Amino acid sequence: MLTKMFVKAQVALQDLKNDERGVTAIEYAIIGVAISAIVLAMFNDGGISEALTGAVDQISTNITSAETPVSGA
Repeated sequence: MLTKMFVKAQVALQDLKNDERGVTAIEYAIIGVAISAIVLAMFNDGGISEALTGAVDQISTNITSAETPVSGA
């Protein structure tokens, strides 16, 4: 009986070792963390953040000036 349990435990451990179903999920998690770290680094440095803020401000200024009627026309 003890030998049967030992053999079953060995087989179960071998199956667990050979099971690769969770490997893909871990790889996707690592890729997701890497991408989020890159995006965070890009926006924290100020380069892209400042450029986007400047572009939105310029668009807002253009829209506001387009709404103002031209005097004398």
